[in-house]
Amino acid sequence: MKDLAGRIAVITGGGTGMGRELARQLVAEGCNVAMCDVSAANMAETKRLCEAERLPQGLRVTTYVADVSDEEQVKGFADAVAREQETDRIHLLFNNAGIGGGGSLFAHERGEWERTFNVCWFGVYYCTRAFLPMLQKADQGHIVNTSSVNGFWASVGPNLPHTAYSAAKFAVKGFSEALRTDLRLNAPHIKCSVVMPGHIGTSIVSNSRKIQSGNDSDTMSPKEIAQTRARIASMGIDVTKMSDADIAKLAEERARTFLEDAPTTAAQAAKIILDGVKADHWRILVGRDAEIIDRRVREAPERAYDLDFFTDLAKETGWRLGTR
Repeated sequence: MKDLAGRIAVITGGGTGMGRELARQLVAEGCNVAMCDVSAANMAETKRLCEAERLPQGLRVTTYVADVSDEEQVKGFADAVAREQETDRIHLLFNNAGIGGGGSLFAHERGEWERTFNVCWFGVYYCTRAFLPMLQKADQGHIVNTSSVNGFWASVGPNLPHTAYSAAKFAVKGFSEALRTDLRLNAPHIKCSVVMPGHIGTSIVSNSRKIQSGNDSDTMSPKEIAQTRARIASMGIDVTKMSDADIAKLAEERARTFLEDAPTTAAQAAKIILDGVKADHWRILVGRDAEIIDRRVREAPERAYDLDFFTDLAKETGWRLGTR
């Protein structure tokens, strides 16, 4: 699908980050976009940015508030796409929505663990189920599932448990690879790609905190501060002399550095993804760090979680492991 003009693309998590940049770049190529997100305000800003490019006459950018971990809301989104785009078919499905949290079975609450897993995995599954009939009716279709380097390497550092997100992203990768055979046998005009980004500059850290806590404010609640304190302590860090303000500042700084100090921007990531789709690549690594991790894990899988593996990896990628 080299020419995206006139096509219809569905994007989950279109309010910020890679979802927003995918929408902007697709619209710039003349592609209609239907997005969902849990934040109406963030989507409104994405739509404003898209429309600022002076959309070609008749091009549609539509939004719908939906939590992709809720199948009924996903079905509602599919109905809204058909209605607002006035169509019975779509050409591109970007299962992009994701959050973090629930890294440890010990330090995190079960609800947070399952919230992360359900958004990152079931969101992909529910949306694929919901939009598959519309993809089948198109002359060409492409499903683009966002996994992660954590879909083949379940870590972000030696002192940061990362179980919920990694488990979900492994599931997305496996599903995407298996889906290729299913599509070839039953719907050969539909392709599937799995996207595996490294560290991309997005607001996932701050967004995840807000979604997990239900607190949309930029100011952390006392409960969030207490939970953050416990998580930092579980990493072997002495928090006894840290005030609540210190804890909040540390969390804020982590969110800032994740967004601003990333080696790959969200816009760069979106371009790599779209170039991969146009080239019909089924496996799309995003960022030099993703390529390095992929190579190193393949070369020495038994060493992938050893301390010296982390140290060597940090030197080559520039990651500050333990702070991501």
